[in-house]
Amino acid sequence: MKNNNAKENISWNENIALNIAKKELINITKDHWEVIYAIRNFYFKFNLTPSMRVLIKILEKKTLKTITSCYLFTLFPYGPIQQGCKIAGVPTPSSCI
Repeated sequence: MKNNNAKENISWNENIALNIAKKELINITKDHWEVIYAIRNFYFKFNLTPSMRVLIKILEKKTLKTITSCYLFTLFPYGPIQQGCKIAGVPTPSSCI
């Protein structure tokens, strides 16, 4: 994993996330926060960034809705994992680089 978000990882908070999202031209909504916190929780539990499939399963379990990768791309157009990790302040998997 590339730890390109190490600075954000150490001092991350919602204001930092909002600033990163603004630079990424993303207006954060409740749905974005669900994804961001799902990524953070998974990372800090397993010291690993979730794959797209795992992230979808986590979100479906939490929201009790069907989640698709297409839907996640509407939230994070440059990649739900890549942009999601960047905004969440956790390392981006090398497979996303």
